[in-house]
Amino acid sequence: MSFKKTFSRITFFFFSALITVLIVVGFSYLYMEAFLPDVSALHDLELQVPLKIYTQDGSLLAEFGQMQRVPLTYDKIPPLLIDAVVATEDQHFFEHHGVDINGLARATWELAITGVKGQGGSTITMQVARNFYLSREKTFGRKFNEILLALKIDRELPKEKVMELYLNKIYLGKRAYGVEAAARVYFGKPLNQLTLPELAVIAGLPKAPSTINPIADPVAAKNRRDHVLDRMRVEGFIDEKTYKEAVATPLNANLHPAEVTTNAPYVAEMVRNLMETSYGSDAYTQGYKVYTTVNSALQEDANKAIRDGVLAYDKRHKFRGAEQNLGRYNKTEWEDQLSSIDSLNGLIPVAVTTVGDKSLTVMDANGQMIDLNWPAISWTKKKTAADIAKVGDVVRVEKTDDGQWMLSQLPKVQAALVSLDPNNGAIRALVGGFSFFDSNFNRVTQATRQPGSNFKPFIYAAAFAKGYTLASVFDDAPISIRNPWTGDTWEPGNDDGKFWGPVRLRYALAGSRNTVSVRLLQAMGLKYALDYLKNFGFDSAKLPNNLTLALGTPELTPLQLATAYTVIANGGYQVSPYVIDRVEDRKGNVIYQANPKTVCENCSANADNTDGNSGQTPGVNEDAKLPTDNMAAAKPSANVAPRAISPQVAFLVTQGMLQVTHTGTGAAVYKTLHRNDLAGKTGTTNDYVDAWFSGFNSDLETTVWVGFDKNQSLNEYGAQVAVPIWLQYTGAALAGKPEHTMAQPPGIVAMKIDAQTGAPVGPLGSGETEYFDETHLSKTAGNAAPAASSSTDMPEGINPVPEATAAANPAETVPAAPVASAPAPAVTAPAAPKEDQHLF
Repeated sequence: MSFKKTFSRITFFFFSALITVLIVVGFSYLYMEAFLPDVSALHDLELQVPLKIYTQDGSLLAEFGQMQRVPLTYDKIPPLLIDAVVATEDQHFFEHHGVDINGLARATWELAITGVKGQGGSTITMQVARNFYLSREKTFGRKFNEILLALKIDRELPKEKVMELYLNKIYLGKRAYGVEAAARVYFGKPLNQLTLPELAVIAGLPKAPSTINPIADPVAAKNRRDHVLDRMRVEGFIDEKTYKEAVATPLNANLHPAEVTTNAPYVAEMVRNLMETSYGSDAYTQGYKVYTTVNSALQEDANKAIRDGVLAYDKRHKFRGAEQNLGRYNKTEWEDQLSSIDSLNGLIPVAVTTVGDKSLTVMDANGQMIDLNWPAISWTKKKTAADIAKVGDVVRVEKTDDGQWMLSQLPKVQAALVSLDPNNGAIRALVGGFSFFDSNFNRVTQATRQPGSNFKPFIYAAAFAKGYTLASVFDDAPISIRNPWTGDTWEPGNDDGKFWGPVRLRYALAGSRNTVSVRLLQAMGLKYALDYLKNFGFDSAKLPNNLTLALGTPELTPLQLATAYTVIANGGYQVSPYVIDRVEDRKGNVIYQANPKTVCENCSANADNTDGNSGQTPGVNEDAKLPTDNMAAAKPSANVAPRAISPQVAFLVTQGMLQVTHTGTGAAVYKTLHRNDLAGKTGTTNDYVDAWFSGFNSDLETTVWVGFDKNQSLNEYGAQVAVPIWLQYTGAALAGKPEHTMAQPPGIVAMKIDAQTGAPVGPLGSGETEYFDETHLSKTAGNAAPAASSSTDMPEGINPVPEATAAANPAETVPAAPVASAPAPAVTAPAAPKEDQHLF
């Protein structure tokens, strides 16, 4: 057989085989295509995007979700980054049809010859197919499907869309998915602000994002970056000069967590829980943006007030010594051990390296040496530095407002603050403890504690609604109440051990006289009072059904107390606390809009439940759930807050509480802030276990609690430890704002009364001015005092002594002048029901 005939036959067989293969492949493709997924969904694909929580004014509070991702459209991606990716990952991306035949052939040949999978087989389009539709298993069947899908994707999607999907989908290390998230994680700025060397780092990450990212291995990351820059030079995207300048640039990457601009972890956790309860696992993947009611400035004021107040209390009590000792000095080992100890709320762990006579030198986890002179450590009340610590001791330091280092320690005491808008219940600031990262237990919403005297204004409100007045006189004298069933007696007294004798309710509230509160509750009737307290949102079934109620023995959370006080602060309307203002989807559409009950004094829709039962106020709790139906984002109709108590009662209670902040147990409020619109009430429970202060004007109600999680004595009054926190926060919150307090409502009249008896003296008589509800004036006959005891220690002029002042400085007396803008009224006490004349 001639060579020519042989060659012709071989050629024939080769082309026949090729045509057969092409026909088989073609029919296989047509057959397989019917089973390929519909790629048209990629046009409007929604990638997983984390949940983001913001303050009312747009400051980021937190981000929740396994994937950090910020999707970008193609036009928002820097062209240099696209050039870098093309040069490195797929040089013919814009020319091929989804599959690079030459690259695939090279990879196949290398696999056949060496048995090792080579580079160049997968295009960007094939990676998109794999990332969105296929598993990660390495089989020929999956590879064939990948090729078919890539061809289909390239046919149905423009190149720009394919590149957009790729750059938004890929994992780039450190929980960063997509190029925008990677830019923020590694460089702390948006993608469009990155330099060429920084863009090259991002472009080099797809090869091995977990091992060659600049945090895991800076050397490998720089080598990979320089390879990307070299590929860009070879492909003509950058010139030689630009290349040399870029590779000479140092790697400047660091780990940048999500940029939380306002610190409110307790709020963030409340919102996260609400979102998960409402939307399930979608809460973390659908790109929801939650805007809370929190004001960023007020939140930071609250954070600082709690921190400063807790640390100040802690320094007033004993130094507890070192947390541990690291042994003999070894700089490297000490740095490693200190790095494993968390800083908490600005309290940094350090190790003592040198002990002087009146100074310490300490080292932090970075090896920085810090000198602590005597003023920085003398608060420990030790005689020398050697009495405070020894070499190797781990202690804490903090930086003061003026930039000085001071010895500190992790406090054991806890504190909580919640601040509400009394007109709609919006939570403006909330701090649930000293450090969320030490304890995520939210003491604002979860800790039920006895409020003590902080509860008394609600008892007084019930009394005013029944006809008692600020001028009603009760006897502050020893009282003994017998339990008719057990024969036991209860003999409540005052904290100072003294009794003032006959005293008007205005000053009894200001001086927090316990026996008067008990007699007042006894006189009005326990059953009536329990029913009336429902108006403040209290569940009467959970309140003590005995006279200890007068001294604040219910178990309540700070949020429940703050919510109850909004009823007084807003003039008598019931609002409910809420923390989420609105929820937006990833496109900015509002899918939930809060519609809180809002005070509207001139609205006819106000439900009048004056002095009756308005039901229990719902709180911000773990069972709460947002509506997720289609109407959730509809423009809400007016939601007018119902009336809970009369404006006259709210006004009279406010006047009594203004007396507290001017001359009573909370006198530091006026003395410090010099504002006439701040009313409040202190509270200290038995053995100083709980310390409280609640105060308000018409714009803001704030409640502060201080105590230990495991009950133990604070050895301080509410006026000593809670009031300073409240003052620091409120002073900052209201700085520069005009005074705003409840106006005198219709039905309230001012009358002159006798300062001692509370009886009216007529327009020409001399005495103090007091406010009265004119509907009760027909009952007024001077005093409302039950029989007085002979044991009295009341100072002349009925001067109330503040709790904290009496404890901190017994020699100091506080004058009892009525507040200029705040007088009150006098009435004969109605007879108390007989069944309520005992304790139990």
